[in-house]
Amino acid sequence: MEKTQLMVAALENGTVIDHIPSDKVFDVVNLLKIQDMNTPVTIGANLKSNKMGRKGIIKIADRYFTDEEVSKLSVIVPNIVLTTIHNYDVTEKRRVTMPDEIHGIVRCPNPKCITNHEPMHTVFDVVDKENGTLRCRYCNKEIRKNDIKLL
Repeated sequence: MEKTQLMVAALENGTVIDHIPSDKVFDVVNLLKIQDMNTPVTIGANLKSNKMGRKGIIKIADRYFTDEEVSKLSVIVPNIVLTTIHNYDVTEKRRVTMPDEIHGIVRCPNPKCITNHEPMHTVFDVVDKENGTLRCRYCNKEIRKNDIKLL
């Protein structure tokens, strides 16, 4: 083995989250509460990437994500790649994209919005997937991805 290679154990079963923007790696860790998991986790940040310049990657053994968790990921880190591993083989690889609507996971930044005063789910329409711009369906307040606060 050359000394330029980094050895990370292959994943027998679990999920790899790849192509994470370097500045968002620990947002993903916090969002998924990875620090509380009892399974082996490998976190790489600021890794060299031909496509992104720098990227992050997270490998989580024996863990697969729910649709709700994937929806949350799509809001804070769209365009990541989720790879599912079973018996050391890739069984699914998919790019996570922001949906057209986001229900109940983003807080409206408008203090006067009804969703901040009544017990109801927020609903946002995604008006610009490229830049991550959302619009509250109740008050029409727009919010950009860097200002998004999850519930």
